[in-house]
Amino acid sequence: MSNGVEDGPVPRIGGIPVHQRLLAATPVLESAVMSRLVEQVPAYGTLPPEQLRGEIVRQVAGGIRMCAEVLRTGELPGETEQEAIRESAARRADEGVPLEAVVGAYHLGAEECSAHVLSTARPGDLHDILLVQRRVLGFLRLVSSAVAAGYVQERQAALSDEQVALQSLLSRLLEGDSPQAAADRVGIRLPPCYLVLSLAVGPHPDELLPGVNHPVVVRRKLRRLRNELQRHTTGMALSALSGDGGLVLIPCETPPADFGAPDRDRLARLLGQLARVCGAELLVAAVAATPDGVAEAAGLAAEIREVAEASGREPGLYLLDDVLLEYQLSRPSPARDGLAALLDPLDPRPELLATLRTFLACGQDRRQAAARLQVHPNTVDYRLRRATDLTGLDAARGADLLTLHAALAAHDAVRRGEPGAGPA
Repeated sequence: MSNGVEDGPVPRIGGIPVHQRLLAATPVLESAVMSRLVEQVPAYGTLPPEQLRGEIVRQVAGGIRMCAEVLRTGELPGETEQEAIRESAARRADEGVPLEAVVGAYHLGAEECSAHVLSTARPGDLHDILLVQRRVLGFLRLVSSAVAAGYVQERQAALSDEQVALQSLLSRLLEGDSPQAAADRVGIRLPPCYLVLSLAVGPHPDELLPGVNHPVVVRRKLRRLRNELQRHTTGMALSALSGDGGLVLIPCETPPADFGAPDRDRLARLLGQLARVCGAELLVAAVAATPDGVAEAAGLAAEIREVAEASGREPGLYLLDDVLLEYQLSRPSPARDGLAALLDPLDPRPELLATLRTFLACGQDRRQAAARLQVHPNTVDYRLRRATDLTGLDAARGADLLTLHAALAAHDAVRRGEPGAGPA
């Protein structure tokens, strides 16, 4: 602690030091402050439960302890405590919580603390009451400054020159232009290879809860994903991500032609770690490419991911070799259109098509398919019989299996348009 707001004795109410009253009541005050935050500050009321029960409760408890120390010593929080306040404010800025809500949260906590320690005051405690108020106001002045500094710094960093340069490099790579000049501006050595990843990111459990601020949940999910990615990456990973997926370029020292099983295993482990940390399932398609080949690789990776998703593959890592048949069957040709037409009778009955797709993706296991569809196994049997009646193809007949797999791949390719166009 440093920068004393007022030297003097420890203030007492009813003969008891006020900081002791405050510390003894910390659990009760934590609950009271959290209740008021959720009820009275809209931005906090929509934060994810995980965040409220964890980080925000810890911030409230730390604020109470700091306030108690100020009341005991008359000294304002030192640089270590101020840095923690700035870092917390920066996280709120990244999540889009308004600055006034962050500052207001500290004032609300100070109100609860003051009300508690002064609730038993008597006329003879007037001098100590004034001392408490002066020290609390000094504490709030410093805290408000620290919050504003951390918040503004984070917002400025989001638009920093480095970020602009990194996005310029990513754009050059995706446009197929020479990226060297953009790499030189940001001080990055172009690697011999980029692992070009097309990601489908599932929802975090908190995104499915009613009343939760979903943009905050998405920002937290993406921040965790990016931070973990950078923590395990040698060099600068580049990304363009939204809540449901996007593109990531991971620098790799293995030339594309030498990318093999050990490299795939390392990438699969990394993606498993990313999924655990961000709390969402990841289905990822990967292509290894030189910097000059990133643009073409990005289009191919997007197509591989689309084929893997359409064929009902589980979350995980997929290379072209994993979906060769489905990929080839989805290429434009007269045969593809004919295969797709085999399933046209199911278009008015989407539940039949979904059941057929799930049944095949589950290796013809009717119970597993029923569990995934959340229906009774008898419902799966009934729908498969109806699909057979309409198409003449029986998913339980070995001779029809390859045709059905091919027809599904062709059907999905036709429905989503020509795959050669790639993502925007």
